[in-house]
This record gives sequence, C-alpha cells and structure tokens, in this order.
Amino acid sequence: MLAKALSSALLGIDAVIVDVEVDIAQGLPQFATVGLPDGAVKESKDRVKSALKNSGYEFPPRRITVNLAPADLKKEGAAFDLPISVGILAATGVVKGERLREYLLLGELSLDGGVKPVRGCLPVAVAARDAGIRGIIVPQENAPEGAVVEGIDVVGVSELAEVVEVLNGSREIAPHRVDVAALFEQGTDAGDDFSEVKGQEHAKRALEVAAAGSHNIIMIGPPGSGKTMLSRRIPTILPRMSFEEAIETTKVYSVMGLLDRENALVAQRPFRSPHHTISDIGLIGGGNTPRPGEVSLSHHGVLFLDELPEFKKHVLEVLRQPLEDGRVSISRALMSLTYPSRFMLVAAMNPCPCGYLGDPLHPCSCTPLMVQRYRSRISGPLLDRIDIHIEVPAVKYRELADGREGESSGAIGSRVEQAREVQRERFRGSRVHSNAQMTPRFIKKYCEPEAAGSRLLELVTDRLGLSARSYSRILKVARTIADLEGSEGIRENHISEAIQYRSLDRKTS
Repeated sequence: MLAKALSSALLGIDAVIVDVEVDIAQGLPQFATVGLPDGAVKESKDRVKSALKNSGYEFPPRRITVNLAPADLKKEGAAFDLPISVGILAATGVVKGERLREYLLLGELSLDGGVKPVRGCLPVAVAARDAGIRGIIVPQENAPEGAVVEGIDVVGVSELAEVVEVLNGSREIAPHRVDVAALFEQGTDAGDDFSEVKGQEHAKRALEVAAAGSHNIIMIGPPGSGKTMLSRRIPTILPRMSFEEAIETTKVYSVMGLLDRENALVAQRPFRSPHHTISDIGLIGGGNTPRPGEVSLSHHGVLFLDELPEFKKHVLEVLRQPLEDGRVSISRALMSLTYPSRFMLVAAMNPCPCGYLGDPLHPCSCTPLMVQRYRSRISGPLLDRIDIHIEVPAVKYRELADGREGESSGAIGSRVEQAREVQRERFRGSRVHSNAQMTPRFIKKYCEPEAAGSRLLELVTDRLGLSARSYSRILKVARTIADLEGSEGIRENHISEAIQYRSLDRKTS
C-alpha cells in the first residue's frame, strides 16, 4: 500500500515542495523515516501514532516507510506530522486520493490529534501558489498568515479528523480571507511623533534627509540629548511599505516564528534595537541551522545600534557586507543560504567615554588617548559606509519649556514620500530604489554638481583627505537634499549641507 501527500520544507526564507511518500508493507512493526530528517522529524512517529489512535483511527502494525523527497534536502521541524499521518491514512484507505493531490499539508500534531501552529506558513503559501497547487491545509492559527497570498485556498483546521473530512469531501471549510488594506492601516496612528521632540532642529533635518534617501546615519552627543528618542521616531517618517516589501519582511518573521498571530502581515516598517552584548551570529544570522539575524529582521526598516562603540569590534565589522549588498550570505558545509538585509542603519554614540567632551556645562574627565581608543572601536571602513554624521547637543531649558509643538511626523513624512517618489521614477526598471543604493554609474549620471558646488567639493575633499567612498556619500546625500527641494540639479548649498553631515571626517582629520 503506497500513498503520497504534499508538504513543504523551508530553505532560507523560501519554501520547497516536498513529496511525503508512505509505504506500508508486510513485516515486523517498524516506522522508518528517510530523506534527511532531523531529530524533530524522526520523533514524529510517536506523535503520529498517538494522534491517530486518540482520533479514532487505526495505526497499522506493519512495516511503515516514510520518504521525504527530495532526499538531499534537510527536513526540519514538526510540520511534517500532519502530512505523514494523512499519508498513513491514505495508504490504509481511510483518506481518498482524489483531493489529496490538490492540497499541501502542514502542521504539528498533539497526542490527542489537535493541530498546532508551525513556522513559515507564508513562504509555503507562496511556493504552493507558484507550483499551481489548489490550496494548503494548515493549523487554524496559521491561516491568516497564509491567506495574505492571493490565488490559493488556505484552509485552517484544528484537529486531524477535520483534515480527513475535508479531503474526503464530507466537510467543507471556507478558505480563510484577510483584508490586506486593513492590515496596512493598523498601527499607522499609534506610536511616537516628531512633534513631541523639543529643539534639535538640526538633527530633525538630518533625519529627514536620511529617511528621504534611505541613508545610514550616526548621531554623536552627550547622554540625555535625545539620540534614542529621535531614532525611535524615524519609522514614523519613512514611506509606507509596498505589498511586495511587506511580503518580503513577513517571510523573515514567519520562518523565525516571530509573526504576531493577530497581524498576519508585517505592514509597518520594523524597528530593531539589539543590545550591545549581541553576538555576530545574532546580528548577521547563522548557527548550525542557519537562521536570520537582526539585519534580516530589520529588512525594509531600521536597525538601531545604541552606544555603537560598546558593541564588540568583530561584531560591527560583519555589518560591512549587508550594508553594501543588501543581503547576507551564510555558508555552511551542507548548505549556503542568502537572507535579505536591506535596512537603514541608525547608530548613536557618546563623543567620549564619559560622554561630555565639548559640553559647555559638564567638564570632560577623559584624556585624549581615552577618546582616541573609544572612537577607534568603530573602524574607518564601517564609518565610511555611514552617509550622515551629525552632532546632537544637549537641549537648553528654553527649548524644553517651550509649550509649542514641533513639526509632526506626518508633515515630515509627506516631504520624504515626495522625494522617494522622485527616486522611484528616476530608477524605474533597475534594482536601485533609493539614492543611498546608487552605483557608480548612477552617481555619474545623476549626481553631477553645478560649477560652484564642484569647486567647493574639490576644496573640501583635498583639505579633509576624504576617501573615494566618502566623496560618493557626499554626492548621494546632496542628491537627496536636492530631491527634497524639488531641484533637478545639485547646487552649491546642497553640497554645503551634505558636507556638514560628515562631522566625524572633520574631527579625525
């Protein structure tokens, strides 16, 4: 007796269709699973046996062989419990084979036959749709996540008996539906707002420029000057996510099991703020079974590193490749996976170990050597990849006591959205989506400054000894400033403002 059910395995943030073949033959009772199963998949035999018996079905006391094809792909997790149990029931004639070929099955079984939620339902729904499969049968808790994908029926179940009835046609369960537009509207008015920030107009302007061009930014200032407060408000001025961006980001959260059951789609740009004790694997991703790290969880959002020099130096150095390429490649002996990591890096640091270097009211207790050691924890190559450096001084009492509200996130965000729309039109048809991602070819085409601006840039580059990368960053930021003003060309004042945003270059020269 032979039967086949369809399931899926995760490979990075994508899914691969897996054929679950079940053969029941004469012989001593035995349950063998082949096809590179991990420990959780091998243990499924005990869960499947108890779930079948407690659901009122007979478990055949024969030689059972389960093959998970393709056999050279490692299978992980308990999501194969449901397809294996259905395959056994199909091989014994309990489940009819007609509808079995139309649905992909996914779910972990409890001993009483209940179906528990699993990771990675969204990538599985995408893979099933692309393979032309009619629908997927998943745990009830995972149904909203899978239903985000259009063009496929997503059936949510809570018990093994329900799956048998659906496949036999004796019961109809309506496919789950979600309102994608409503998901995008959730949480848009909640959270912090730039109108609550007192003073710091220069920093607000720099953050607006950074958001408009998706530029990386670092803020330097004494403790309590508002660096963290400003950073947490950056997502409120970023452009709203497109559906494609939301799907990409949700895939990462889905395979990590971090997706909120109430919100089936990550429709708001993520803001991740890892502690400075994080390891390089926690930041980039990896492990024996490679998983996404914080840079991938920040995809299409903001990665905020507070107290940047406190991070381990080798941890910061691994940021170089994702900052340049927008993706992370993790290679292991058995596999090589690539995770997306196109994020906006926002960092904050004190000017010195005590935090009060240059503060007019608090004396600094650090020696020049201590300051040099503190700042040397951030390497030059990493600093070169940060487009904007700004100083955030302490706020004076007059500004703190001012009862008037500042400019709101909505007003700033509308200007950012207009600048991003200009960039979308400029780079339409290419893989570049914002000014920060421009390649040398695009820089040469779109970032040619006017004569006065060119002379100013030449003077500053020679005087400060800027690297070629710093020179390119200044041109990219100047292009964004021009886009915010609606200017076709890059004028001298645009270059001048972009140069102001390289304060660490001036300090170290």
